[in-house]
Amino acid sequence: MTQPAGPRAYHPDDRAALADICVRTADNGGDSRHLYPDRELMPSIFAAPYACLEPDLAFVIDDGTGQAVGYILGTANTAQFVEAFRGKWLPSVEKRFPALAGPPRTPSEEMIALLHDPERMILPELAAHPAHLHIDLLPAWQRRGYGRALMRTFLAALRAKEVDAVHLSMLTSNAPARAFYDRLGFGEIQVPDPGPVTYLGRTTEADL
Repeated sequence: MTQPAGPRAYHPDDRAALADICVRTADNGGDSRHLYPDRELMPSIFAAPYACLEPDLAFVIDDGTGQAVGYILGTANTAQFVEAFRGKWLPSVEKRFPALAGPPRTPSEEMIALLHDPERMILPELAAHPAHLHIDLLPAWQRRGYGRALMRTFLAALRAKEVDAVHLSMLTSNAPARAFYDRLGFGEIQVPDPGPVTYLGRTTEADL
């Protein structure tokens, strides 16, 4: 029986859908399959570890038939997440994606370098925003209010854990994403030499 589309809690049966959504939005919001031949690479960095390590902060948009078409994932405490990523998650994927012997030479190797450096997530400028998140929706489900619904659900879950503020990073060149976050009350966090990304943060208190 079809139900109205909307947010719900992540279920382990959603894992394949999460991976697909991640892959199809990982190239600055577009399909990344031409960049990363191994379809598990990007999910192993930006989606699966969150669903594995903090499933209570994983939510999806259900299309009404049980299929996930978008997600929001994150952690309540970035420092603790990095420790768990290093100690629990990385050993489960490093055989498939071993550490590089030299500098990265391809887009995939650049991502593998990120995979093996979870400590990059810890920056002193972000300490006042201890939680962080990733949010992605398939293109057909964007600009329909589902991103806001996911964010509202995630912020409420953080408030229930007494977490005051959250941050995210986004490619600076992704203007539509920046406009979306601006509408949701995120403001820029100044970080020295941020490279191609911008860091944004907001309190969890104000409603959307």
